[in-house]
Amino acid sequence: MLTTRFVNGSPNWLDLGTPDIEGATSFYHALFGWRFQSAGPEAGGYGFFQLDGRTTAGGMQTTAEQGPPSWNVYFQSADAEATAKTAEQAHGTVLFRPMDVMGQGHMAILADPAGVPFGIWQPGQTKGVDVANEQGSLCWVELYTPDIAAAAAFYNKVLGHETSAVPFPGGTYTCINPAGAGEDAMFGGLVPLADDPTEAESGPYWLPYFEVSDTDAAVAKAQERGGTVRMAATDVPDVGRIAKLADPYGARFAVIRSAPQQA
Repeated sequence: MLTTRFVNGSPNWLDLGTPDIEGATSFYHALFGWRFQSAGPEAGGYGFFQLDGRTTAGGMQTTAEQGPPSWNVYFQSADAEATAKTAEQAHGTVLFRPMDVMGQGHMAILADPAGVPFGIWQPGQTKGVDVANEQGSLCWVELYTPDIAAAAAFYNKVLGHETSAVPFPGGTYTCINPAGAGEDAMFGGLVPLADDPTEAESGPYWLPYFEVSDTDAAVAKAQERGGTVRMAATDVPDVGRIAKLADPYGARFAVIRSAPQQA
């Protein structure tokens, strides 16, 4: 389960790059109740999406030259420089070299061998998001990838991720947890790109899931506010009711009303 008791390799931050931060704020406020708080003039437009005063994600306005609108997932690293070096050795790419972020921590943007961008965050004063696995916050991440085995090997070497096969309707699902943390610390999964024609068309990427109280209501609200439904609300046994969406600018994400945990 994804929590804010972050350990190395666990998701500890995510942020949105969008061409219209005001429009995105309006969309996500309607969907999740988030408000946007600027990090100040020295932050270059970066700020924080907050829910009842607790930070759920970061965000900033970006240009086309900085890439398409997207959500970027960050994983905790004890040493950003060392992690970036390991990623290069494992045939990944360093897109933005590790840098200090105003004393809050060190960050870098990397890409795996399939070209999927992801971030690393070495905590300083900021450990990560303030809330996870609650309504309106990050609760799961999935990597859509053309090669499960290659992706598992890369993230194991770079971030210490461990994988396990979980029975799933029609086959198995590859779950991920931090090194040595066990299955109770599962925070995401690896999904074959070819299994989903929609994802295959758009290419490999990390997909964040946000918890909601009503998946169908979230889908309707997203459409009302100019978002796109990429996968209609669907029940997954013992998992919950999920839907894949995109905001009005094309940033992809998913929502889920998780099934009650079994005692």
